[in-house]
Amino acid sequence: MIYHMFLRSNPVLRKTRLAVWRSWRSWKLSLHSSTVAASSGPGHSDRSEELSSPSSEKPPHTPVMLKEVLHNLDIQPGQVVLDMTFGGGGHAKAILNTVPDVTVLALDRDPTANSLAQQLATEHSGRVKPLLGRFSELEVLLSNMNIQPGSIDAVLLDAGCSSMQMDQAERGFSLSKDGPLDMRMDGERYLDMPCAADVVNTLDQQALASILTAYGEEKRAWKIASAMVKARRVNPITRTQQLASVVAGSFPPAVIYARKDRLHRPAHVATKTFQALRIFVNDELNELHAGLRAAQAILRPGGRFCIITFHSLEDRLVKRFLQGDDLSNLDQYHFSPRKQATRTAKLGEEKRDGGSVHWLPLRRKVITPEKDDVNENPRGRSAKLRAALRR
Repeated sequence: MIYHMFLRSNPVLRKTRLAVWRSWRSWKLSLHSSTVAASSGPGHSDRSEELSSPSSEKPPHTPVMLKEVLHNLDIQPGQVVLDMTFGGGGHAKAILNTVPDVTVLALDRDPTANSLAQQLATEHSGRVKPLLGRFSELEVLLSNMNIQPGSIDAVLLDAGCSSMQMDQAERGFSLSKDGPLDMRMDGERYLDMPCAADVVNTLDQQALASILTAYGEEKRAWKIASAMVKARRVNPITRTQQLASVVAGSFPPAVIYARKDRLHRPAHVATKTFQALRIFVNDELNELHAGLRAAQAILRPGGRFCIITFHSLEDRLVKRFLQGDDLSNLDQYHFSPRKQATRTAKLGEEKRDGGSVHWLPLRRKVITPEKDDVNENPRGRSAKLRAALRR
């Protein structure tokens, strides 16, 4: 598995992953026996019940860069489209409503999203095929439907966490809403899968700092990890706002109020920590790489591929993949922008048009949201869209 190859070149992260799986059960037993766990801890049965009941606080999904996606996919009547991240179904619904006789294969690893896809399938008889699974499971899922490699006309991949997941406090993705510290995208399917609380409460300081550095690009990773270790000695960290407070406590007041996002808007100091934990818990980067390889296999020659990413780690991986870099060892793309600029040898075969033997970019530069789109959907402000044609 690609993930294990990545871990072989990263001893600290290898020990980190093994430590999570080895120690989380014993931590759960002690958590259940504590008073804090009885009142606020995310136990198995509690998390399963919470995950099965989506919140109704906000509409489930506002599609990001919808017109840009539709333009670059250029879907024709009667074609077959794979939406690899169905989520709340915003993109899929727009495709169904604008293109006659199109068939949408709606994949998502989240059972809640899959339920929404099944509802949409009843509204569009025969035009929507819901698929429940991860990117790494896509080949088997399509094979079970007798869909052959090289037969799909267009693919959309909207990476990361969906707005629907962020809006449900009980899922534990949002630091602005208090809920169990879960962050699992498909916890209902894998009850033995460690959640974010398991990671925060079981790993040592070095392992936690490694996660925050690798997946959050957090400069204060060591101090944040130290604060986590100290806080959990008093009480287990089981709630999202509890973790956010612990992280904020590791920052000087001047830094707390000075941190900004890429658009120079105030940003919570725990944002990168939450991102790092979410990516680690869900193995997102390795799943993204699996999704890119799956799209390459199932698209027909001339088929179109649109990928939306929301942070530099995702975009860096997508960019290198489309350029033909060898990503069999994912650690090779964790290099700084300065090192990227000074690299002299490509890992893969890149063509003069900026693509590879497999991909022709539809735009040389990445596509970003327009100002009006950002005002309407602030969560999409960091989105980047890359579009390519399968050679």
